Amino acid sequence: MGTTVFERQQPPQSVIDDSLRSTAFGVFWLDDVERPVHPPLSGSVHADLAIVGGGYTGLWTAIRAKERDPERRVVLLEASRVAWAASGRNGGFCEASLTHGHENGVNRWPDEIDRLEELGLANLDGIAQTIARYGMDTDFERTGQLAVAVEPHQVEWYRGEDGFLDEDAVQAEVHSETFLAGSWDREGCAMVHPAKLGLELARVASELGVEIHERTLVRGIEGDGSSAITLVTDGGRVTADAVALGTNVFPSLLKRNRLMTVPVYDYVLMTEPLSDAQLASIGWSNRQGLADSANQFHYYRLTADNRILFGGYDAIYHFGGKVRPEYEDRMESHRRLASHFFTTFPQLAGLTFTHRWAGAIDSSSRFCAFFGTARKGRVAYATGFTGLGVGAARFAADVMLDKLSGEETERTALKMVREKPVPFPPEPAAAIGINLVRAAMNQADHREGKRNLFLKTLDALGMGFDS
Repeated sequence: MGTTVFERQQPPQSVIDDSLRSTAFGVFWLDDVERPVHPPLSGSVHADLAIVGGGYTGLWTAIRAKERDPERRVVLLEASRVAWAASGRNGGFCEASLTHGHENGVNRWPDEIDRLEELGLANLDGIAQTIARYGMDTDFERTGQLAVAVEPHQVEWYRGEDGFLDEDAVQAEVHSETFLAGSWDREGCAMVHPAKLGLELARVASELGVEIHERTLVRGIEGDGSSAITLVTDGGRVTADAVALGTNVFPSLLKRNRLMTVPVYDYVLMTEPLSDAQLASIGWSNRQGLADSANQFHYYRLTADNRILFGGYDAIYHFGGKVRPEYEDRMESHRRLASHFFTTFPQLAGLTFTHRWAGAIDSSSRFCAFFGTARKGRVAYATGFTGLGVGAARFAADVMLDKLSGEETERTALKMVREKPVPFPPEPAAAIGINLVRAAMNQADHREGKRNLFLKTLDALGMGFDS
């Protein structure tokens, strides 16, 4: 097999060691905000709508519900703190795509892809308008996203696309000798501070009258849907006419969804702020989000204070499909990211990383969210965003509210919304299969992107896997 650029052009070991010497294990975004406290639920209450989950999906559902009907009583329950999980630790890429990219969408829903992309752009516009309307402090920048080729065979993937940049043009945007070509989507992505977005959504929801309760783990869901549904917690109960579930990577309250997603761990580094000279050495004046093009890809972006977030590549699944804090501390992955960072930007040798962290992604076999209802239509759910939920969570909120209303809308009529992904097998088959896929995808990256028979078979079955 061949080698990748990150194997051919490794930085000196001393550069990696020095960059990580004083790195804190913790989420930069969450360290960068002040978090108001919402009291735990105590006693029994009745709501028109109860929401489980205080991440983007739950918070957008709360806001959109109050915007539709300001008199509706909405109660949101969060097991830990608002926006502490994926919503507070992601890369901050707020993408328009509802289908995890054009290729995935066109392969699965060719007859709908044009409309899905229009709806995705309209959804991103809606996010921007909401941020402006409520004066939300989120560091929102609609910079677009630049996809880059870092291996010769990847160049042809972008040639002929709108926004194509040849080697000189892409390096004029961002100075990295690893960049051989690229494609700049100028409208379909914005950068945000993810924790600020989550906390500002909570602020707006509260100001609209939503009752938020943190430290309130929902232990069970009662009722067959013939009448109101009850959510049971340690401190009380919420009885509601309708329930929306936004628990994503955490175990679903509905048994039917337990095998529909798996938690895959993604790893991230954050640098110290770049000096003016360091920033000048890499260019990047248009501040696009960046992503390279392998199966095991990296994503990177600038923050408001000119740090660089660099993440991705490793996508680690642990036997049993559990979400556990100890899985986040994987020095092997963080050292690999540091090596790849300085291969990409050797001119930044001497820069240090202030934070390293990880988070679990709710991965579905179709790479994007799926939707449904239970308990005679009184419970709606959306999950399986597979790493692209920052923007799509708002669309998912509207889908759930449409479904709970009992009315068919353009959104609920979409095949993409009506279909379900193929479930993952139970253990030990899940761990064996996922790790075989990871090995095959790594092999493809070393064989000019050529997928073997195993991956092609999974693609045909709708079970292809991406990091």
